[in-house]
Amino acid sequence: MIENPQGRLNAVPTAWLRSPIGLGWAAVAGLGVVIATDLFAVWADVVMRDVTGDIASGVAVGDRADRADRLYSVAGTVQTAALLTTAVLFVCWFHRLRVNAEVFRPDGHSKTRSWAIWGWIVPIVNLWFPRRITLDIWDASSPWGAPRPHGLVNTWWTFWVISLLSGRAASRAYTKADSAEEIQDAAGQMLFADVVDIVAAALAIAVVLRLTRMQNEKVRQGPAPVFA
Repeated sequence: MIENPQGRLNAVPTAWLRSPIGLGWAAVAGLGVVIATDLFAVWADVVMRDVTGDIASGVAVGDRADRADRLYSVAGTVQTAALLTTAVLFVCWFHRLRVNAEVFRPDGHSKTRSWAIWGWIVPIVNLWFPRRITLDIWDASSPWGAPRPHGLVNTWWTFWVISLLSGRAASRAYTKADSAEEIQDAAGQMLFADVVDIVAAALAIAVVLRLTRMQNEKVRQGPAPVFA
């Protein structure tokens, strides 16, 4: 547990410092698994596109279609399992950082602490609330006198939103697809979404590591300097 060098005088009620390092590494591990399952899904997407392309062209595929369908289904299942598990770990880490950030800067947050959880769940607002909360945490966690730019957070969030929306569109397209051409097109859309998700997950790892390091560094610096 991180000791609070500032005591509790500058913290809002019920806000206390706790180390985010363990949860941070758990979130990083989960995101690594997400990347691995996304790579598996990319392979399944390519196989599905190849098979449906041959079917659309009138080429005999034998049992390749059944194998491609099973592979595609397995890929979707393992992706979902990895995503849900990692989401729990990530949100636990995120909430802990949000509480820590209140100790560093009690008045520097535009959203209440509960939105650090609900902001990821509630539809529509989950497209921008978590980013705003992350920026508030980022600013509060920057070492004393050393504000840091938001480029990493903004880049990560851009890829995350693109991945989220493109994945939903691809899933709808695959569900509605009847012909081989439509399935091939849906698999192509999912291929795009999976590749973007790999980038988003890699950037999320960078965000987790950076924010965790920033908070640890700020604690080690001690109380805020007092200027005459």
